[in-house]
Amino acid sequence: QVHLVESGGGLVQIGGSLRLSCAASGASLDYLAIGWFRQAPGKGREVVSGISSSTSSTIYGDFVEGRFTISRDILKNTVYLQMNSLKPEDTAVYYCAAVPQPGIAEPPLDADAYDYWGRGTQVTISS
Repeated sequence: QVHLVESGGGLVQIGGSLRLSCAASGASLDYLAIGWFRQAPGKGREVVSGISSSTSSTIYGDFVEGRFTISRDILKNTVYLQMNSLKPEDTAVYYCAAVPQPGIAEPPLDADAYDYWGRGTQVTISS
């Protein structure tokens, strides 16, 4: 059983930055593809970013436009999402998700492909 815990959310002003963390336990990131998703009030869950188990493949939602960077620390078994130039429309609950996957496979874009989910962390951008 994989357990995921997100942290790092908060309230920031327009143009600010946050770094979200997703700490995994129960399995090594060497065997897991990790995705970040977000859900704003009244909207569906959308993919923000993802990283393959080998780190050879990363994906980003179209709205990211170079503002976010996904990375990981294998020693800490943690994936990070660095978010810069934040906009009010980035306000949402951010979730990380995991699925066992071969190293070179691209992380899934579809939330339904992930087996394990964290409880989420709130990100609020104020004007």
